[in-house]
Amino acid sequence: MRVLVACEFSGIVREAFRKKGHDAWSCDFLPTDQPGNHLQCDVRDVLGDGWDLMIAHPPCTYLCVSGLHWNKRRPGREKKTEEALEFVRSLLDAPIDMIAVENPVGCISTRIRKPDQTIQPWWFGEDASKATCLWLKNLPPLRPTNVISKPAWVRCDCCEDFLCTIHGGHVYDCKCKPIEWWVKKDIDPYTSGGRYANQTPGGQNKLGPSPDRWKLRSLTYPGIAEAMAEQWTTGATLFAGV
Repeated sequence: MRVLVACEFSGIVREAFRKKGHDAWSCDFLPTDQPGNHLQCDVRDVLGDGWDLMIAHPPCTYLCVSGLHWNKRRPGREKKTEEALEFVRSLLDAPIDMIAVENPVGCISTRIRKPDQTIQPWWFGEDASKATCLWLKNLPPLRPTNVISKPAWVRCDCCEDFLCTIHGGHVYDCKCKPIEWWVKKDIDPYTSGGRYANQTPGGQNKLGPSPDRWKLRSLTYPGIAEAMAEQWTTGATLFAGV
């Protein structure tokens, strides 16, 4: 199967498909982070090159709900949202039999159409929470492969301490958070409640501001990439009727 992974520089999804024996290529304006089949160009220039499946990750900066409030405050930003939506439309309308477009919760749902599925990394063995929407063409919704629960504390049978329900370690030993983290944040781990590893106590993503934050936030979790490669190539062609 010929697979195009649009707007990907990391190579994570591309390599998941290549490991399954498929002719997979990533495409982005940026060079790839890991050696492999990569097209460094505008993906719209290669949409008609005979792909069987495309998985697209359009930039979410001007689409996600967390940033839309800036559209009325910063001149020119609203126009960028319209351009981003037009780019998404071009991906959804590409001449490719099977298409998946991935993005966080945002205005694609209200301006184009609602997603076919919203998934979480913790459905696929990743200790993380991040609602991710999928707009699908001739593809089945992804099935969870390894659901993990949110970390929480339970009483240890052999002492008065508590154990993490995911990693099994005692509160101050568990890899969820090193003891220095609890001390620095002045948080009592016994009363803080459970959360996934990528979350702050308030539930937000804990990645702080940095020049590379957008790149780190845009990476696909390997567990999700593996599920795509497994489920969208074994039987997906029957679902698509091709």
